[in-house]
Amino acid sequence: MSRTWERKVRKNTSQINKARKKHGVSQIGTSTAPKVDRYTGRNYIFPIVLILLISMYTVFVTTDPEFEPSSMFWVTIGCYIFLALIFFLRRPYIIVGKDYIQTRKMTGDKKLYVSNIKGISVQKGAVVIMQIKGANWVFSKLLNRYPTEEIGRKLADFAKTNNLPFEEK
Repeated sequence: MSRTWERKVRKNTSQINKARKKHGVSQIGTSTAPKVDRYTGRNYIFPIVLILLISMYTVFVTTDPEFEPSSMFWVTIGCYIFLALIFFLRRPYIIVGKDYIQTRKMTGDKKLYVSNIKGISVQKGAVVIMQIKGANWVFSKLLNRYPTEEIGRKLADFAKTNNLPFEEK
């Protein structure tokens, strides 16, 4: 039963696509999304700092002889641990598209188009994208575990395609 259904769907889709092609309309069932390369890292520095801070807070507060644990104390500890977990699981990324570079910052996803890029610099363990206006974007192997060698190769092609200054140190 399902094979005949799939054949019917395929046959109808091909008929509709032929008609749409004659009228100059985009076809259905075909992917027209532009190809982008996505590289992910792993954020571990900030979660470790949060865990250390909450540990210090717990040690300092509980060593006080007049300390009596309340529910708010445990809620505070739980919230900081949950925040550290969120930062650990929310992986940083960089997307290299045809004419833009996108990443996630603290305030949300940011997209940087070619017209706003001053240049790209690749070093051992770090990639720096220099903006015309604003702070540079730094993607580091040490801080966020990015595959900087792969990103550097892709950004070299990106810079060559879009006539951007590219520096490799």
